[in-house]
Amino acid sequence: MMQNLLVANWKMNLSLSKATLYFNHLFQLLPKTSLQIKIIFCPSFIHLTTLKTLLLEKKEFFLGAQNCYKDSSGAYTGEVSANMLKDIVQYVIVGHSERRMLFSESNDIIKAKINQLLSCRLKPIFCCGETMPVRYDKQHIPFIHQQIESCLGHLSTEDIQKVTIAYEPIWAIGTGKSAGTDQIQEIHGSIRKYLTKKYNINIAKKIKIIYGGSCNPNNAKKIFTCPDVDGGLIGSASLEATQFVAMIKILIEIYEKNMEKI
Repeated sequence: MMQNLLVANWKMNLSLSKATLYFNHLFQLLPKTSLQIKIIFCPSFIHLTTLKTLLLEKKEFFLGAQNCYKDSSGAYTGEVSANMLKDIVQYVIVGHSERRMLFSESNDIIKAKINQLLSCRLKPIFCCGETMPVRYDKQHIPFIHQQIESCLGHLSTEDIQKVTIAYEPIWAIGTGKSAGTDQIQEIHGSIRKYLTKKYNINIAKKIKIIYGGSCNPNNAKKIFTCPDVDGGLIGSASLEATQFVAMIKILIEIYEKNMEKI
């Protein structure tokens, strides 16, 4: 049984003092037993080193960065490379729709970032998703498959298993409007089928496919119980410890029920 995961993408939020208070509150709210799932926090670059010390003894907790640059080094003022991150984090988000839309990142740029991360033994969290016009035209599945093929299609069977794929419908991010569970399962199932065809069914089952897009404690249980949803990429709901712990508990409950069926 695959270990499910939650990724907290804090984006450009929380000062260091607020982040420290957040974790103190989070630790108080969490169950005292083993969480049985994997939780990844992706704060701002400038908080990573400090927050790493807070998580040292928390075996279910990992750190991730929200981005990296496509080259390993050079005269790129303000950028951060995978090589700089490799001693601090285990995961890095790439291809987020906000990076694609606000910073004009193409599939070629994201592919280059994926290669940098893997060369530094970091695990990419690769985001893909469609706009509302693409969905209206009923081109959402081929559109997403093309994103995956362009950015990940060159990877070996070994390297693809190091990637987590996050489906994030662009029209649902930060809008409070989540995709319906039928829509979510349709995409997640199609991604799993793509991976099965590209590699094989055993590889496809090992790759985590998570959902991001206005996921919160009110809809998390329905989303996380979809057959091909392995967890969530959580934005605004991860900024409040109470809300995020509620989602952690929901995912633990689902994980335990699935384990009972084995």
